[in-house]
Parts: sequence; structure tokens; C-alpha cells
Amino acid sequence: MRRPIVAGNWKMHGSRSENARLVEDLLAHSAAAPAATCVLCPPFVYLQEVARLLRDSALSLGGQDVCADVQGAFTGEVSAAMLKDVGCEYVIVGHSERRLLYRESDQMVARKFAAAHARGLIPILCVGEQLADRDAGRTQEIVARQLEVVLELSGAGALEHGVVAYEPVWAIGTGRNAAPEQAQDVHAFIRARIAARDARIAAATRIVYGGSVKAGNAAELFAMPDVDGGLIGGASLKADEFLTILAAAGPGK
Repeated sequence: MRRPIVAGNWKMHGSRSENARLVEDLLAHSAAAPAATCVLCPPFVYLQEVARLLRDSALSLGGQDVCADVQGAFTGEVSAAMLKDVGCEYVIVGHSERRLLYRESDQMVARKFAAAHARGLIPILCVGEQLADRDAGRTQEIVARQLEVVLELSGAGALEHGVVAYEPVWAIGTGRNAAPEQAQDVHAFIRARIAARDARIAAATRIVYGGSVKAGNAAELFAMPDVDGGLIGGASLKADEFLTILAAAGPGK
């Protein structure tokens, strides 16, 4: 059974006081053992403090990005070992904003995935198409390309301890959301691509949706057979909305 996962990507938001209030609200109103795995991904500078706030709770900590290299003269970068050292269990790799704004290639994303996996972190691999790609009927081509580079480098077995997040770029921060059936079609496609290499791992891989998930549409999206939770942006900064999304993830599939 795939246990659903809901990850909150705080992006470049928050402060020490805001983070403390948000975590306090989440811990006060979430069940001791939520039906879905819940991961909070604050900015790097707040990781250690949020880790302290989450100590002995059922909530997990994740990084928003990771360096592809182990160590060295890479000013401003943070390694997988460092993330692990401050208490991270998860890390997001290949988010569309990293691909678009910082020109991260599929190869770079694959190296980051491998670096995280090698240090025992659970990578949340983001894949997804831009609006022009969808309009041109290239969704599967783009998603397959992004996924295959990772599978070639790390193998399907790495996904046994990984998560794939489908994030249609045209639906991030725009308020425009893919219909549940559209999300399901791409999630099923991703699972089939993994199954072509290993059917058992494909069945167990958690594939989550990230594209303007809100309290009002989460239950409908998560009801799809291949949608195993969500990668949540702005809604994860509002405790009541994030808790509603977390509850919508429900039992495993």
C-alpha cells in the first residue's frame, strides 16, 4: 500500500516568528500520526530551527534543493550530507523554478537526485511541462525525458526510496489547475514508464501532484488512483488550509 505524502514547499517565505506560529498550529491541530506523511520544506536558513520545533512529532523535515556535489568550493551551495546533518529526511530536486529561473538541466537534476539518494535522503523529483508544451501535445515527451535521465543514472530501484512530483508549470502560482483527470493521465503515464523497468517499484512509487493545490480541490485530485498526495506551495503557509489538504490525502492506495 502506498502511504500518501503531502509536502509543503515554503519557497522563499517565512521568518522565525512566522515559522514558529505555523508549526505550532500544525502540531496543535494535526493528528499524532497523520494518515499521510507530512513534510515541511522551509528555506535553508530555518532548517535547524524548524527541525527543533518538529522534534518528537509525526511531521518530517525537507530541503528545497541540494547540491549535486559532495563537498568543495561551491559557495552558497548545501550538500546532501549537510541536509541530513540538520535533520532532513526529504529534499526537493528539479522544481520547475530551479529548472526555469536557474537553468538547471535534466542532467543536473539527475545528479542532484543521485546525490540525495546516496546520502539516505528521500528525493522528491519534480517533472512537468510548460504551457506551450501542453498546447503542442508534448506533455508525455517532456515528462518522459525528465524522468528517463534520472532512471538512467540512478536506476528504477532508487525510486523505492523516492517520490515523483508532477507539476505542470502552467498551473503553478497561476491559480489555474489541471483537472483531476488530466493529472491522473500524466501520473498513470509516469507509473507506466517506471513499470517498464520494474513493475514492483512502479506500483510502490508515490507520485504526487503539484500545481495550485488548495483546500477546495485537494480531495478531488487525491481521489484519482495514481495521485498519492501533493507538493503544496502557497497553501502550505496557511495552517488551516494545509491541514485540510493533509486530511484530504486520506488512507493509502
